[in-house]
Amino acid sequence: MRGVDTVSRAWRGWDHGTKGSGRKRRIAVDVLGLVLGVLVTPADVRDRDAARTLLARIAAAHWMLRLVWADAGYADGLVEGAATRLRTAVAIVRTPPGRSTFVVLPRRWVVERTLAWTNKHRRCVCDYERLPAHHEAMVLWATTGHMLTRLT
Repeated sequence: MRGVDTVSRAWRGWDHGTKGSGRKRRIAVDVLGLVLGVLVTPADVRDRDAARTLLARIAAAHWMLRLVWADAGYADGLVEGAATRLRTAVAIVRTPPGRSTFVVLPRRWVVERTLAWTNKHRRCVCDYERLPAHHEAMVLWATTGHMLTRLT
């Protein structure tokens, strides 16, 4: 996610996959798409390293969590680490073999839908916040507003 000039260089990084600088926003959601945890890191932090931190956060807050679905980018070392340290099983959702075109992956679309809901809020489209914790709070505010809309 591209950050504005007020975001310091210490909190920005370069992502070689997307060829962009800024921060990355990682979220964990339940089966309904409601946010369990948010982690904002510089873009150069590897996905599996950030996933360990995010999993530790949500495992502490949601102690009954037993199964987590994750993208194939999080596969290296995350499955074993989560099973031993957090007593949580991680199931990797992979693209079916032989498919090179777009395919809707089971359970992954829930996260993508939640990110789309979050990006409807002005403060979450671009990163205006100086600190990552402030942007995490903006994501939580955006999803709280969405949850309230769904309740009414």
